[in-house]
Amino acid sequence: MSVVSMILVLVVAFLAGVESVTDEFQFHQPLVACTLIGLVTGNLEAGIVLGGSLQMIAMGWANIGAAIAPDAALASVASAIILVLGGQGTAGVSTAIAVAIPLAVAGLFLTMIVRTLSVACVHRMDAAAENADLKGVQMWHIIAIIMQGLRIMIPAAALLFIPAATVQGFLESMPAWLTDGMAIGGGMVVAVGYALVINMMATKEVWPFFVIGFCLAAISNLTLIALGAIAISFALIYLKLSESGGGNGGGGNVGDPLDDILNDY
Repeated sequence: MSVVSMILVLVVAFLAGVESVTDEFQFHQPLVACTLIGLVTGNLEAGIVLGGSLQMIAMGWANIGAAIAPDAALASVASAIILVLGGQGTAGVSTAIAVAIPLAVAGLFLTMIVRTLSVACVHRMDAAAENADLKGVQMWHIIAIIMQGLRIMIPAAALLFIPAATVQGFLESMPAWLTDGMAIGGGMVVAVGYALVINMMATKEVWPFFVIGFCLAAISNLTLIALGAIAISFALIYLKLSESGGGNGGGGNVGDPLDDILNDY
């Protein structure tokens, strides 16, 4: 990997760490982070495949109360770097996905450290605010954001200093039962993440559309573009039926919780 590529990878890693708390441009999302790393290292196809696979897992990750979700930013960046250094292309995606899961959990430790240090920054900002020091508040805010970026960039830099031959040799030395097991486990985790999203979003009105889409996905001649067009068509049909049901003396209540809340107003 060239020096320019390494610098660009570190920039992506820094932005992913920053976006993990700001959520403005979504650089921390696996599909974005892995694709960018694949782009700057000349492995765009492998990066997109890895990012799309990890995105299905990360869709089920969410911070709820005091419970912190696994670190999608670290998992995305580190697994993409391992995939690139391994030199296996799209063939190494399954192994990279399996490695990403423990990395995401390990990232919680770094998150805890950074958030603990950020408490001191908050106290500094409070003191600056009491003195009407706006520049001081801004400075400590920027420092806290930079720490979030370094949380991902430093591990990424450590991985980049590992020789590519070492990573490739390690991946090739893994026995078949381990790589196959990790691939199967990674596939199961994707299904669980997708199921969590469905469980949060599904209503009794949309289940038939899901079942139809699930069956259509089994038709090998249909491309992702075709499936997307069918999904959009079903969405438009559903919206039209909802409007017709609401304007036919039914009071607008079609059983959809979101529609019920909106119709109350």
